[in-house]
Amino acid sequence: MAHTVVLAYSGGLDTSAIVPWLREHYGATVICVAADVGQGAGELKGIEQKAKNSGAEACYVEDVRERFVREFIWPTLKANAVYARTYLLGTAMARPLIAERQVALARRVGATALSHGCTGKGNDQVRFELTYAAFAPDLAIIAPWREWDLKGREDLLAYLKQRNIPTTATAEKPYSRDRNLWHISHEGGALEDPWHEPPADLFVLTTDPADAPDVPLEVTIGFEAGEPVSLDGEPMDPVRLIETLNTLAGGHGVGRADVVEDRLVGMKSRGVYETPAGTVLFQAHRELEQLVLDRRTLALADDLGRRYADLVYDGRWWTPEREALDALVAATQRVVTGAVRMQLFKGSARVTGRKSPYSLYHEGLATFSADAVYRQSDSAGFIRLYGLSVRTAAERDRRAGERLREAAD
Repeated sequence: MAHTVVLAYSGGLDTSAIVPWLREHYGATVICVAADVGQGAGELKGIEQKAKNSGAEACYVEDVRERFVREFIWPTLKANAVYARTYLLGTAMARPLIAERQVALARRVGATALSHGCTGKGNDQVRFELTYAAFAPDLAIIAPWREWDLKGREDLLAYLKQRNIPTTATAEKPYSRDRNLWHISHEGGALEDPWHEPPADLFVLTTDPADAPDVPLEVTIGFEAGEPVSLDGEPMDPVRLIETLNTLAGGHGVGRADVVEDRLVGMKSRGVYETPAGTVLFQAHRELEQLVLDRRTLALADDLGRRYADLVYDGRWWTPEREALDALVAATQRVVTGAVRMQLFKGSARVTGRKSPYSLYHEGLATFSADAVYRQSDSAGFIRLYGLSVRTAAERDRRAGERLREAAD
């Protein structure tokens, strides 16, 4: 039986080799899909023809940038989700969307199987295949890296050369990169040694902080119900806001993270990430929450953030768990409206001001000057009640100590 396979296609070396491999090993008609999640025109230029040159029947490119922001980035930002203490989940957020669009195309063309270029060592295979399980449990999954005999970059290049399939990839390319609107990640090469400092020519989105401007830049982020809506007082659609802030923050060296993380499959790996806009927005959002949420709600938000980060990282996006967490997060975000002013300077993003119509900050209560609002004498009763359990335990221990001494005598 002839297969029609829909392949999640990037135009990189791996998926360029997968197209002919699927044709040869499965006798498949291969249809490619590429999702524009903001990886840049350079990566997408000519991708349809490139796929056909590899043997694909067709290649479809879908612009999902705005949906990526509104339905994936903003919910993750509102949840304050950060993995391994510093990773803002750029790749992990994009995979469920890409895979969902892949399934949608597979349904339209009557495909019998889905395929991806993820390795058997990584997290992305899980993220893709859990999405397939959610939307197309009936379709077969072909994961060439778990099947073929090709071992690495050199083998892939030789495989394409034998078939006269053109590629711009070279054996010298040292790093594996993934880029979208939110970030770019770098892995492999010299970075596989966690002691090795990332080389200066690694970075794409950010200026070396040492070379960044000597004059700081102030930016003001406006939020409504937890979502960024304006930059320096100018309302912006979400894609333009992130693109603009990427340029501004990246130019001041903001957004670099060097992370040793725990992959879902059990090993530790190292990634270097550039997330300029995301770094600024994450800090600004947390600071606005600090102004408008009470202490126990903030603690709940912190707990939700950790759980949300694990969910996103582990590929469990299309689950009732995520829907339930979104509902909880939405309840915390109703009053997260206002503005936060940030100073960008040589790799740092520092909060210099915040305001909100829902602020819980009361200057009359917080002032160190004389006030007519707060009666300081009330604190004595509060502390007495708050410390009741401490005093009770101390009295118990005193009595127990006396009994022990009496018994010893």
